[in-house]
Amino acid sequence: MTIEAKTPEEYISKVPADRKEAMSKLRQNILKNLPKGFAEGMNYNMIGYFVPHTLYPAGYHCDPKLPLPFISIASQKHFIAFYHLGMYAKKELHDWFTKEYSKHCKTKLDMGKSCVRFKKIEDIPYKLIGELVKKMSSAEWIKIYESNLKR
Repeated sequence: MTIEAKTPEEYISKVPADRKEAMSKLRQNILKNLPKGFAEGMNYNMIGYFVPHTLYPAGYHCDPKLPLPFISIASQKHFIAFYHLGMYAKKELHDWFTKEYSKHCKTKLDMGKSCVRFKKIEDIPYKLIGELVKKMSSAEWIKIYESNLKR
């Protein structure tokens, strides 16, 4: 389910009515906890949080015109998706999140490499996501990203 939008506000205005509140709350939670050096905008037709070109001029290696992505949220056909590239790139962060998840949710974790899928909106662990968002600075993300590029 692709939502065409130029701003995060426009994106949220276009999600199904039953998801608007959850998407807004997720967005506000990320913004509240996002370390300095990251910016919010639209990236890959999702609400994205990224390292802007002003801080990392090289941009994303797949398309240097795009800023370096970090977190994205999206309303997909059957779930709300939360993407955190730091969990994909740093095993310790991934392990911490998967361990903590069961302390915050009764449902089984539905996760890909960097994508957490929330099929039940009432099960979104906002507090845990806020803690996760705080755990990596933009400088650390750039360092990890560059070290993985060289492999």
